[in-house]
Amino acid sequence: MSGFVDKPEPVQVPGLVHLHTGKVRDLYQNDEGELVMVASDRMSAYDWVLPTEIPDKGRVLTQLSLWWFDQLADLVTNHIIRPLNTVGELPKGAPADWAGRTTVCRSLRMLPVECVARGYLTGSGLVEYNRDRTVCGLALPEGLVDGSELPAAIFTPATKAEVGEHDENVSYEEVAREVGAETATQLRQTTLAVYGRARDMARDRGIVLADTKFEFGLDGDTLVLADEVLTPDSSRFWPAEQWEPGRSQPSFDKQYVRDWLTSAESGWDRASEVPPPPLPKDVVERTRDKYIEAYERLTGTPWA
Repeated sequence: MSGFVDKPEPVQVPGLVHLHTGKVRDLYQNDEGELVMVASDRMSAYDWVLPTEIPDKGRVLTQLSLWWFDQLADLVTNHIIRPLNTVGELPKGAPADWAGRTTVCRSLRMLPVECVARGYLTGSGLVEYNRDRTVCGLALPEGLVDGSELPAAIFTPATKAEVGEHDENVSYEEVAREVGAETATQLRQTTLAVYGRARDMARDRGIVLADTKFEFGLDGDTLVLADEVLTPDSSRFWPAEQWEPGRSQPSFDKQYVRDWLTSAESGWDRASEVPPPPLPKDVVERTRDKYIEAYERLTGTPWA
């Protein structure tokens, strides 16, 4: 059992049809058939959407994604039509709180694959490596440890899971069977190209981009980068000055929340069916600070 601890009721806005409530985002459609995506402050971990929100998180995710979409525009087109960054740009009747966390996007035929790129070994990749010396069926050399940089970045796709379900790593061959060989090739090439660009840019700003995941859709025959991109929710960001293979790395992402949830202090048993507890105030504040520091380091812009 997992999912939402307390699933929110969707906000109803005249002229918008609510389509879906995800772990973090609420999706609507406007009268023109465009998608309206609203990034909430919800936090998910271990397939649960937690009962405690992280203030400003949705705005950080949205503004950082918009910055990255601009940096990557020469590599891949994206789904953004326009951001709604001020109250005056919002649909009539929308909450003022939507400003800065809302984007109008192209409606795409989404591909059922989480496109994961890994440049460093950690997380589920480390678990598989320790068992089989592979990640998603790709053989890796002996002697790697938690946090090791890989000889080259690898494409390790996963299935898309519903809220409360767990993404499962799959082989490239399974992706090709699912979406076709040509599209699978394009997904792998684009994922690794985008990761390579972002890894180098992040490194120049003192951040190790250990791994990240992308979602793509099709607009006709055109591959389009969608959802969010290269945020602390979808990526592992490590401070470069503290990177040290052989241990768990300090991070600018939700790992801080994961670590607290699995600590004795939380009192929560991840293996049970009991929902996770609320986050304490200091964990909320530290997590918010980490998301904002990632934004400021990457963009070079102070968080307003």
